[in-house]
Amino acid sequence: MPTFLYARVSTAEQTLEHQRTQAEAAGFRIDHVVADHGVSGISTRLQERPEGRRLFDLLRAGDTLVVRWLDRLGRNYLDVCDTVREFMRRGVVVRTVINGLTFDGATQDPMQQAVRDALIGFMAAMAQAQAEATKEAQRAGIELAKAKDAEAGEGGERHYRGRKPSYTRDQLTAVRDLLGQDTGIGQIAKLTGLSRQTVYRIKDDPVAAEAGLAVWSL
Repeated sequence: MPTFLYARVSTAEQTLEHQRTQAEAAGFRIDHVVADHGVSGISTRLQERPEGRRLFDLLRAGDTLVVRWLDRLGRNYLDVCDTVREFMRRGVVVRTVINGLTFDGATQDPMQQAVRDALIGFMAAMAQAQAEATKEAQRAGIELAKAKDAEAGEGGERHYRGRKPSYTRDQLTAVRDLLGQDTGIGQIAKLTGLSRQTVYRIKDDPVAAEAGLAVWSL
């Protein structure tokens, strides 16, 4: 039976090629790739995305669906849980590249089912929590940047904006995503092209990292 890779590409660092390379490096043989680009995993359910709808039409019992992590399916707790359970009801096996997890409907043991369902819920909750934390850091960063503007006076030009950030907004988003998946600092640096020091600065103070971009209007 065929193996499908579904990729949701939301930043410059989360390219389709990168997600496929990761999957193949983990030992998956990919027969078909389905990808959505530039869609929100928070506000747009999988079935509402153009390629997400096609994925639901394509998958059959016995097929395997590979995703880098469950957050590629979405960042809304209920949507991710409902999606994975629907695929399992259809007889589709869902596997993740990160952590090498497998979700299917094979077991009939109630304890094993409970553990499986709890893990799905935990991963879905983590995906939503990480997304909400990112949005909160963005809001806080913008407020911090506004406060610095206010210090310069009404209509005044800011004389000192600090050092220009060495990362882009896409890189900042990618670092936050990977930190939320417990990816190591060295691996994040390699995947995003940033230095380890920069990754540590973002990890230690995400609000200041966001503020730096806002101050420089990046």
